[in-house]
Amino acid sequence: MNPINTIQPIRWAKNHLQLLDQRLLPQQNIYLSLKDAPATAQAITDMVVRGAPAIGITAAYGVVLAARVAYAKAGDNWRQAIAADMQKLAASRPTAVNLFWALQRLSALFPDISGDPEPVLLAEALHIQQQDITDNQIMGDFGAAYLPENSEIITHCNAGALATGGYGTALGVVRSAWTAGKLQRVYADETRPWLQGARLTAWEMVQEKIPVTLIAEGAAAARMQQGNISWVIVGSDRIANNGDVANKIGTCGLAILARYYGVKFMVVAPTSTIDMQLNSGAEIPIEQRAGNELLQCGQQHIAADGAEAWNPVFDVTPADLVDVLVTERGAIEKPNQEKIAQLMK
Repeated sequence: MNPINTIQPIRWAKNHLQLLDQRLLPQQNIYLSLKDAPATAQAITDMVVRGAPAIGITAAYGVVLAARVAYAKAGDNWRQAIAADMQKLAASRPTAVNLFWALQRLSALFPDISGDPEPVLLAEALHIQQQDITDNQIMGDFGAAYLPENSEIITHCNAGALATGGYGTALGVVRSAWTAGKLQRVYADETRPWLQGARLTAWEMVQEKIPVTLIAEGAAAARMQQGNISWVIVGSDRIANNGDVANKIGTCGLAILARYYGVKFMVVAPTSTIDMQLNSGAEIPIEQRAGNELLQCGQQHIAADGAEAWNPVFDVTPADLVDVLVTERGAIEKPNQEKIAQLMK
């Protein structure tokens, strides 16, 4: 097992939830202290925290804060008083299934709680985060086993410690491969429009002295064409039960390029990201965000006046473009409905 990295995007400290504000990285390293569920939901919506596992963990702590407020106001009637805050948390990001998984997991504890609900719910939220870190390390080792010596890989968006409880999914594989001496270099897509690859993935790699080269999305094909890229490795926000994968916009195009150039394509995600209720990626809700995220860069307007924007946050990569799906329960080659059902038993 690999030692955990020191990046902590989510922490419970001084009796409050603290989130590393990822909108400010890499220029500023600032934590926001959140004291109630509406502020937590708004932080998720506003991309203070992002990445499906991290969103789920944050939502779990949001339930703790909601229960604290509800119990203080309504006493033993806190279950009714918490309902509005639970709805706000559920509405914060529609695509990341880990959000709903975490809310359901804590809600399942409600009936058996007597007295103050906060200690029970906090213990569960802390457990969810620690289990996520452990699972990430397991996935990292599973995924690294597929990489050849002297590997160079391409990744998209940020699926590292910042997107999880710690260590990372796609970047967990990178960390494990680096520790094993199998990795030579990471090529990070810049990932428009929020530039998670440029701001976050590159930052994580620099912190740990893992060689990283930033590329524009449009450069990925040329880099594959030159050779020596062994894998594209990405995370996921939701996976249908047939293996279709929703991930940051641009992932599907990267998978198509990888297939054309003979580069393997790996998806790394915990089983909590697999939505067994959805039969295909066509059923995954795709979040649409404000057009200004494309029309502007920071606060600077960069598009022609009058231009409109289409800004889906995610796209869906068909299962037949995925060579390996890595989870904490094991890796599936060429994932399909039958293999995923077996994995999830």
